Amino acid sequence: MSERSNNVVGLGKVRKARERDLRKAVAEENAVKFGRTKAQKVLEATQSEQARKMLDNNRIEEE
Repeated sequence: MSERSNNVVGLGKVRKARERDLRKAVAEENAVKFGRTKAQKVLEATQSEQARKMLDNNRIEEE
């Protein structure tokens, strides 16, 4: 027998590992594209709140 036949691997394991690696790669790409750190989210929320307050304070009300 050759050495190759000693390393029997179930095809299901190979397929599942390949799919898992593919899903992980896609998740990492999405994290780079769409992900933001907590600090970035807080900063954006703070900036939008400040902008909203400024607009509300400078609103001209017609009577």
